[in-house]
Amino acid sequence: MNPLVEFCVNNLVSGSQEAYEKLRQDPDLDVVEYGCTSNCGICAMSLFAIVEGRRILADTPDELVDRIYEYLDEEELSI
Repeated sequence: MNPLVEFCVNNLVSGSQEAYEKLRQDPDLDVVEYGCTSNCGICAMSLFAIVEGRRILADTPDELVDRIYEYLDEEELSI
């Protein structure tokens, strides 16, 4: 089973769309979007994704992608 990366559709509109598109190209990740992830306070202030249940925050889409891969490597969740 691949690591799960979840995005809020509202955060995609706020700027994380580019990170979402990059991560979707990785066949070793399951990347999904939801209408809402119930993280509205974070969603309004930062780009974020939920990786295997943990929120990953960043200021830019590229930084978000980098932090997601760093987290996966640290937790040995990538395949």
